[in-house]
Amino acid sequence: MASYDHKKIEKKWQKEWEKSGIYKTPDKKNGADNFYALVEFPYPSGNLHTGHWYAFSVPDIFARKKRMEGKNVLFPIGFDAFGLPAENAAIQRKINPKKWTYENIDYMRKQIKSMGASFDWAREVITSDPEYYKWTQWIFLKLFEKGLAYQAETPVNWCPKDKTVLANEQVVGGKCERCGSEVVQKNMKQWMLKITDYAEKLLAGLEKLNWKEEIKEAQKNWIGKSEGTEIKFSISNSQFSIKVFTTRPDTLFGATYMVLAPEHSLIENLKLKIENWDEVQMYIKKAKQKTQLQRQKEEKEKTGVELKGVKAINPVNQEEIPIWIADYVLMGYGTGAIMAVPAHDQRDFEFANKFKIPVKYVIAPYFLDTTKNSKPRSEVETKNRIIGVGIVKHWSENKYLMLDWKNGWTGFITGGVEPNEDYVNAMIREIKEETGYTKVRFVKYLGGPNISDFYAPHKHLNQHVFGYGMYLELIDGTQGVVSDEEYKKHDILWVNEKDVLPFLKKGSVAGDSRYSEMFWERLKSDSYIWLGGGKLIDSGKFSNLDSEEAKLEITKFVGGQIKTQYKLRDWVVSRQRYWGVPIPIIHCEKCGAVAAPEKDLPVLLPEIKDYLPTGEGKSPLAKAEKWLRMKCPKCGGEAERETDTLDTFVDSSWYFLRYTDPNNSRKPFDKLRAADWMPVDLYSGGAEHTTMHLLYSRFFYKAMYDLGLIPKELGDEPYKERRNRGIILGPDGQKMSKSKGNVVDPDEYVAKFGADTVRMYLAFIGPYNEAGSYPWNPQGILGIKRFLDNKVLSLADKISKKKFKSREEMLKEHLPFDHEQTTKSIQRSIHKAIKKVSEDIDGFHFNTAISHLMVLSYELESYEHTGDVFENEFYYFLKLLAPFAPHLTEEIWSKLGNKKSIHLEEWPKYDAKLIQENTFQLIVQINGKVRDKFDAPVNITEAEAERLSLSRAKVKFILGDKKPSKIIFVPKRLINFVI
Repeated sequence: MASYDHKKIEKKWQKEWEKSGIYKTPDKKNGADNFYALVEFPYPSGNLHTGHWYAFSVPDIFARKKRMEGKNVLFPIGFDAFGLPAENAAIQRKINPKKWTYENIDYMRKQIKSMGASFDWAREVITSDPEYYKWTQWIFLKLFEKGLAYQAETPVNWCPKDKTVLANEQVVGGKCERCGSEVVQKNMKQWMLKITDYAEKLLAGLEKLNWKEEIKEAQKNWIGKSEGTEIKFSISNSQFSIKVFTTRPDTLFGATYMVLAPEHSLIENLKLKIENWDEVQMYIKKAKQKTQLQRQKEEKEKTGVELKGVKAINPVNQEEIPIWIADYVLMGYGTGAIMAVPAHDQRDFEFANKFKIPVKYVIAPYFLDTTKNSKPRSEVETKNRIIGVGIVKHWSENKYLMLDWKNGWTGFITGGVEPNEDYVNAMIREIKEETGYTKVRFVKYLGGPNISDFYAPHKHLNQHVFGYGMYLELIDGTQGVVSDEEYKKHDILWVNEKDVLPFLKKGSVAGDSRYSEMFWERLKSDSYIWLGGGKLIDSGKFSNLDSEEAKLEITKFVGGQIKTQYKLRDWVVSRQRYWGVPIPIIHCEKCGAVAAPEKDLPVLLPEIKDYLPTGEGKSPLAKAEKWLRMKCPKCGGEAERETDTLDTFVDSSWYFLRYTDPNNSRKPFDKLRAADWMPVDLYSGGAEHTTMHLLYSRFFYKAMYDLGLIPKELGDEPYKERRNRGIILGPDGQKMSKSKGNVVDPDEYVAKFGADTVRMYLAFIGPYNEAGSYPWNPQGILGIKRFLDNKVLSLADKISKKKFKSREEMLKEHLPFDHEQTTKSIQRSIHKAIKKVSEDIDGFHFNTAISHLMVLSYELESYEHTGDVFENEFYYFLKLLAPFAPHLTEEIWSKLGNKKSIHLEEWPKYDAKLIQENTFQLIVQINGKVRDKFDAPVNITEAEAERLSLSRAKVKFILGDKKPSKIIFVPKRLINFVI
């Protein structure tokens, strides 16, 4: 047993598992509930990397535990086999992409089997198999029949090197994710899926899903639902008008300019009125050279050109405002035009700031003081008041002038503005009166005002206050005389910058502190816009309305329409490459786009010699003349096949359904088979797929549900639970990359340490289902190896040889030997571990589960003298370890004389009575060294602990005639006798 050749033993058990079909899953199993555990299937790149091991071997722990719990577990695997890398490899190596792909699949299949994962290989799915993509084409045609698949001219991201369309997500920093080429924007006729028709269903479905909030939030943001108003702006001296969609009609009085997307059709209509047409035309030309992603970047410098000679009319106040074009506005979103409100939108503010456009504040943050002494009183008069809040900086130090009032208030210099008094002059006057400082320089206003309602007890009035924040600096320390009256009211303090906020919070000036804090935050962040709601100001008859109420009232007033829009765009599924699913459409001049007859499916990829795209926006399939030309199935006239292939995300949008019925030649899957397994109980995958694959497959499933392909009782969501994994980094803490030389080859570590060690190390490296990145640590893998070899195998060796320490040996080594007591202790340890490990695996906290197993192994070692009890509890330990180290535990289990596989054993159940915490293990130390342990009541007194400890045989043996000079008692933990 002590000798363990991992290479030989792991291969032995992998062959045995395959031969016995231990992981082959029937659709139904008597007495067992079905459980569908899914992992994202891999692309056959040619070699398993560390990420693959992390993706497959760690969730296998969960699948194995579920199987041992008596579930009928479907844990399938396959290959997402179409895609650009295979085609590029074929071009570079002058080989068929099919040959390259299937050779890689054969190699990777062996690698995956070497990790010992409990996949059901009988259900393997390969998306490039005609038996699979026949049904991908069939589903596409069903969507086409329902109007959910259509062809249209649309702006796309085009990679000039790969000569294909790229999804937005495949463009990184304006460059192709795969080859690094600069991506250009161009209009092309593309096949699209109407995912926008499902925007609301995709949003609503998220509410009932047991997913982490960050996953749901990412999908919500991607869908980008906005509820707002469509408003029409007339163009001065013209029959034309501009429609805008806004979620903030309450800010309409603050619109100081408008912006059109450079592609907006209205620009051409206004050509004769635009005085700087050449400049405008040049800007439009430059904008067309940028991708939508480049134009949307928050950090990019704002650019634009005013349409001189043309003005828009603000419908709420009939004021003329300038019209600009700017590339941060996109034609595909909303109406392709915006009303710009720089006081209440970050991008608009940045643009206005650059081009010196006026900023008008029309929403003020509102604070109603509801504290007992400051809540406005109905029986008291309310007085309107304008105040200044002055943040005054020291002339030479990073300190700020503040007042500590005798009544407990704290704050900046604050004072009222008299009728017809200039706000800045009023603030400077207040500074002089309250502090005596005379040389003050006004620097800037801190955005718009805040509004506050509160009761002022010292004036016996309700106050409706408009507070204007200002930043001022003292030129020097010149200080005049402060009146005795002011001295009696407050102390003058200079407060360090880091202490300003705590000082403000220390004593709230009634109704003042919150907006004082806001002015401070504006100064420190150098941001003076207000994005939230509040009360309207400078908004005509709508002033003082709550912003939510004003949205509806202003919409009515200007004749706007309440509308809902989504950021989500229809899914472009056309790809101008060879190695993909041929789109099963036939183009006829007379009949238009015609579906390929079902009897002709699959439309097979033709064998061609040249895999290079044409460079004219057509795929290599356009060169397959014989395949291309055919008769129209409708009219019999001359026709051509569609030459684009489908985005590979289409292939992976339904593969989980094919796993339920992988060999069906008559249907994509049988509904009854699907009903046995769907929806997926747990789907584990990468966070990078949250807004593409995960969203697309949810759309596909919902559309198939509506088409009647999914049984109604299953509902329209494919996955009950989704968990995203972290990322394994290189040893240097950087993302693994060949160019950095930090790629970890798992095969090397498997050969050296074994698959079980690599599996357990990856499970131990960090929390699996949390967004984190974990550097590969060679020392960490050595620690797992030592645990398996030095602890697990050592314990197993003792049991196989029945070689346990005797009572005399225990006594000699000062180890506890009370049989009844230690039996209880070992059982408590085991049952606690069963509970913790079970809960941790269910929660995907594999790292802490392994920690519990390590602790348990040390505890078991100290109880070996219990013989049969020790052996029995070791079997529990082995079962808990089995999902983590399947080969090692299977070997030990077999060597100990068990005929049935450990992986078919029942998962241990804990006894709640044995882990009740009404007792604890009291550690008995002599001179700081542990000499004994025994169960004691949790409420044991020091005197009782001393009496019981001194009465124990082992303690008596060690102490002999010596009397303790000192006794240290730590409740619920230990007692230490010092001699």
